Amino acid sequence: MRVIGTAGHVDHGKSTLVAALTGIHPDRLKEEQEREMTIDLGFAWMTLPSGESVGIVDVPGHRDFIENMLAGVGGIDAALFVVAVDEGIMPQTREHLAILDLLQIPAGVIALTKADLAPDAEWLDWVRADVQHAVHGTVLENAPIVPVSARTGEGLAQLVSALEACLAQQPPRPDLKRPRLPIDRVFTISGFGTIVTGTLLDGSFRVGEDVEILPGGLRGRIRGLQTHKTKEQTAVPGSRTAINISGVNVDEVRRGQVVAHPGTYQPTQVLDVHFRLLPDLSLPLRHSSEVKLFLGSAEVIARVRLLGKEVLNPGEEGWLQLVLREPVVAVRGDRYILRRPSPAETLGGGEVLDPHPPKLYRRFDTAVLQRLQALREGNPEEIVLEALQRAGIAPLKEALSHTRMSSERLAPALQYLLEKESVVLLEEGVPSPESDLLATTREKWQMECDRLQKEMQAFHSRFSLRRGIPREELKSRLKMPARVFNACLRRWVQEGRLREEGTSLALPAFKVQFTPQQQMLIDRLLNRFASAPFTPPSVREAQTEVGEEIYQALVESGRLVQVSPDVVFRKEDYDTMLDWVKRHFQHSPTLTVIEFRDALNTTRKYALGFLEHLDTIGVTVREGDYRKLR
Repeated sequence: MRVIGTAGHVDHGKSTLVAALTGIHPDRLKEEQEREMTIDLGFAWMTLPSGESVGIVDVPGHRDFIENMLAGVGGIDAALFVVAVDEGIMPQTREHLAILDLLQIPAGVIALTKADLAPDAEWLDWVRADVQHAVHGTVLENAPIVPVSARTGEGLAQLVSALEACLAQQPPRPDLKRPRLPIDRVFTISGFGTIVTGTLLDGSFRVGEDVEILPGGLRGRIRGLQTHKTKEQTAVPGSRTAINISGVNVDEVRRGQVVAHPGTYQPTQVLDVHFRLLPDLSLPLRHSSEVKLFLGSAEVIARVRLLGKEVLNPGEEGWLQLVLREPVVAVRGDRYILRRPSPAETLGGGEVLDPHPPKLYRRFDTAVLQRLQALREGNPEEIVLEALQRAGIAPLKEALSHTRMSSERLAPALQYLLEKESVVLLEEGVPSPESDLLATTREKWQMECDRLQKEMQAFHSRFSLRRGIPREELKSRLKMPARVFNACLRRWVQEGRLREEGTSLALPAFKVQFTPQQQMLIDRLLNRFASAPFTPPSVREAQTEVGEEIYQALVESGRLVQVSPDVVFRKEDYDTMLDWVKRHFQHSPTLTVIEFRDALNTTRKYALGFLEHLDTIGVTVREGDYRKLR
């Protein structure tokens, strides 16, 4: 799935061209249709001759709506850059071009629209030369230029071919198993509820999955998925996706938030970034300036902490720490734009280097500047760590396959991070970039440990008389695949975060504690057992005496041993009976129910229940009316 985004000056025919290409007019608002001017993001789609379905995000070109434009171009694969032949390069042409360059949009095609208005071929050549000069040194420097007329149809076929060739050269969007969808539109449909749209990045979503909306931590479930108005069971990376989310009200969601799997991303209010200030500005960027940050579909106010310099002059690059007024979701490598709030203008942009810096730095700390330089250059250790962070808990070979680095470079970096304990190995074996061993980052491991602690505390609080949670129930609560859960469990036990209680698990400090009133009931019940050790109360009578929860706690703790659906003994009486059976077989090869009943002065119900229990656990084996030691 690929997404194309339009760009260009107002009234240069972007929306009209999209309608001519797709048959869908992207202007959906009544005001847009009345004013014949795009105000907010519009969406359409088309099928290329190859059969590939491509989404199109149409952005406003007017300077008053540049911030709406920025919400739509962050996730595109290629730009459809529009310049009208009758006007040529205009102010928003240059600003949109600068934004595409700052965002490092990987590819594009330039459409010279309204080609039918060109008075002659010489005029068209002049406009072409002017565009080539404007895009020189930018991401569109080598983009094909196609004259086209939406009115007459001239050049449309050539434009489609150019777009198809452009997209064919781009690698597929990576599936890093950590999907995130920056929300660019929120609406509701009667009978369906809340629907959000955006371009899906870094992973896939499936119908029925739980999702989290960040910032805010709202939880919901995917009720339905659509791509280009077609229902899908799975939405793939890079696709324009509409998600119908149950459990979330439409007024709780806004543009700029991100839909993700629960627990995979943490919002942040501080970013370490590399920044390039545009060269044609009249003023420098100063420390502590207030700016607008545009990241994905989010727009937030930020304060600039300029590192290593007092000012940044037009055309210069530098390091910034951005302190945000509101949290955002960011990933290392994300591109962003900064604008001046007043007077409104685009200042520049760059790349997120660390979305979760450890602290606010001293501005002229040489070590900090060196670290940022290393992050930007992408030394092997940082690349390995980032790949594992993105993968979550995954086999090493799967996580590191996205680094596009050779094994010779990966191996020492991985070894260094393991020695430093920045990477946690969750399975036993010899780690290498080609191994299938599960691993994760220290940060992700701590998140999983915190999640475990929260689930265990909630269980112990709710079931205070149970000695622990069954393993399968904990796996289900944590929503982990069996392999991942087993690896984590082994590590949690090794680290002393969990205590094994048979087939159950408990926090190390947890103990079953009875209230004084509960203990009185227990003492009264155990006295009844003591007064008739081999004809004690039945299971139902014991449950009635103390309650099912206390009864189960006594069984789990081993103070009572239930041998059949109706028969239960105190542990000490059970041991006495078992010892008698073992002594009996020392001088006799067989044992009957009657012999056992008479020896212990009990009844057939209790004798038979106990001996059948011994058959079940493998102490004895029945042969007709006799039992023998197995």
